[in-house]
Amino acid sequence: MNNKLFKLAVLGAFVSTTSVGIAQDNMGDVLPNAKPGECYAQVVIPAKYRTESSTLVVKEASESVKIIPAKYETVEERVMVSEAGSDLKIIPATFGTATERYEISPASSRWVVGAANSKIGADSQLVAMARAAGASVDSAKAGQCFSEHFEAPTYKSVTERVLVSEASEQIKMTPAKYEWVEQRVMVAPAARKLVEIPAVYESTQERVMVEDAKTVWKPGRGAVEKIDNGTGEVMCLVEVPAVYKTVSKRVLKTPAATKMMEEPARYETVRVRKLVADAQETRVAIPAKYDTVTKRVMETGGAHTWVAKGARNAGTPTGNVICLQETPAKYGTVSRKVVKTPASVRRVEIPAKYETKKVRRIVEPAREMRSAIPAVTDMVSRRVQVSPERLEWRSVICETNANVNTIQDVQRALDKAGFNPGPIDGVMGRQTMTAVKRFQESRGLAVGGVTTETLKKLGVQY
Repeated sequence: MNNKLFKLAVLGAFVSTTSVGIAQDNMGDVLPNAKPGECYAQVVIPAKYRTESSTLVVKEASESVKIIPAKYETVEERVMVSEAGSDLKIIPATFGTATERYEISPASSRWVVGAANSKIGADSQLVAMARAAGASVDSAKAGQCFSEHFEAPTYKSVTERVLVSEASEQIKMTPAKYEWVEQRVMVAPAARKLVEIPAVYESTQERVMVEDAKTVWKPGRGAVEKIDNGTGEVMCLVEVPAVYKTVSKRVLKTPAATKMMEEPARYETVRVRKLVADAQETRVAIPAKYDTVTKRVMETGGAHTWVAKGARNAGTPTGNVICLQETPAKYGTVSRKVVKTPASVRRVEIPAKYETKKVRRIVEPAREMRSAIPAVTDMVSRRVQVSPERLEWRSVICETNANVNTIQDVQRALDKAGFNPGPIDGVMGRQTMTAVKRFQESRGLAVGGVTTETLKKLGVQY
């Protein structure tokens, strides 16, 4: 490698070094304590950054409202469908049959003419005469006979009314009057219901800075620039704006709440039998019933003169014999209807009628249960500059301490690392220096000449 080419390479490295991120030319700074055979150049030490993470609220904390519904139970309830009333019940009269004996002809002792079984009666006057005549008429026994002068007695028929059925009453009933009416019955009482009103959110966007603004030197023309007198290259101080990231988040607009709603009572229409007029009684008199009975009654007695049979007769016998004849009384039997208990009316109470209905009844009212919903956050990373770019004198290879073989080793290492250095010719030309600069930037090394640190990273011995 001739000395002219090597000087140009070192000069290019020097120009590149002084053109990156320098606010002022400090080539006049004091060099480090160099030893003979060592080369130094000012190189750009890149700015150092650190990544900081911050927490960003994406969704604010809020509350969730949960409605615990009211508890109900279904119970059976008695509902009146017919009002209580009263009715009149006829208790009919009770009758019995009474048998009554009535005398048709009374018992008698009479004197008869002829024999003891004679049907010709003796006159009572004759008996009295016989008595007067000393005949033991009063103490005579049945069948005892006396001589008789007989005058027959006279009889007449008598008609008599006999009670057959006593007077009573007939009771007629006018039944109670009812009418069917429709009636509203409550099947569910009024209640209060708790209704959930959900929270309302709105989406907002927020710009978050993830990298600070900075300034760098780049080739070109600009307001702030410097021109390298050796190469004529124009370097511009360019401002790189800060980098922002837009983050979307949900913000609570109105919190969740509850509202108490009134539920009206529920009714059902049922038909009810309603009393309009009470039952009434009407009594009708039933007269007594009679029957006509005819009986024979003695009107006049016969006249008799009696003498004891076989005894001396003081009078003139009639030629007839009178005997004391015993005639029992004659009776007839009449059956009649007799009132045992008279007819009556009893008022009977008619109880109200009920039906069992299923009714929904509240046991526990609805209530709300609030739960805290924590805020939702997101981690946002941003690069923060720890130290700015600066120029620093570093040891580099030069014509004093490097040869063609060393530069070829650098070119091969660059090519192997994926950075095209151009031909492997041992010449530190512009293409090779560009590859060196790209390699240094990718590894975070000082940018400028081929520093010993760069050689170590490339694995080149010199």
